[in-house]
Amino acid sequence: MEDRRVAFLIAGVQKGGTTALFDYLVEHPSLELPAIKEAHFFDDERGVDWAAPDYDRYHALFSRPDPVVRGEATPIYIYWPQCLERIAAYNPAMKLILLFRDPVERAWSHWRMESGRGAEAYPFAWCIREGRDRVAADPVTPGFHREYSYVERGFYGAQLERLLQHFPRSQTLLLASEDLASDPGAVLARVTDFLGVPPFPGKIEARRSHVGREMNPSDHPTAEDVALLRSIYASDQRLFAELAGAG
Repeated sequence: MEDRRVAFLIAGVQKGGTTALFDYLVEHPSLELPAIKEAHFFDDERGVDWAAPDYDRYHALFSRPDPVVRGEATPIYIYWPQCLERIAAYNPAMKLILLFRDPVERAWSHWRMESGRGAEAYPFAWCIREGRDRVAADPVTPGFHREYSYVERGFYGAQLERLLQHFPRSQTLLLASEDLASDPGAVLARVTDFLGVPPFPGKIEARRSHVGREMNPSDHPTAEDVALLRSIYASDQRLFAELAGAG
């Protein structure tokens, strides 16, 4: 019987270039990805009984009958609690692709997105200071939040450390978002090699996806904002560099 399990995930990070990578991979003839990015299956806290999960709904996202390598892209997976445990229970051989971006730039881009769609009413400076209390005080998942986690999603070292508790380093591919933007051909060659599929046919044209709206200069991070975030991330960035270099 054909194994219909999903074989790979673009599991993070949000605002790190995952949409661009998804858009490239949907065009590869040996891969099948869902019609829409972000299946949000393993972070579904209401629609899935995680004591006895029914994977049929997840597998229904994929319809090609011919042998393909199936994958999807939901960047919250590396951040959201219990996701990695659920993924490991579903498919211990899952391959995980992770795109990382400077955490300060990521936080700013995240805030721009939430502000632009009306989910955030407060300025960036407040959000990375007093606003972090909203994440800690969330009644459903204390310490985690889908919208307000501007700072928290940037702790890459802690997230990668947790991921490596569930998957071997050989099943992870760590990429830099700026490399995908500047040299997509080289990055996609690494991805296809990692997934065990033929290289992309033809020349790869650079693309950008979900570029944020322009902001007023007064809304941009100040030097104090940047310095604060650099200090917050300093020890975690050292951990990340250690873990990322261990492969």
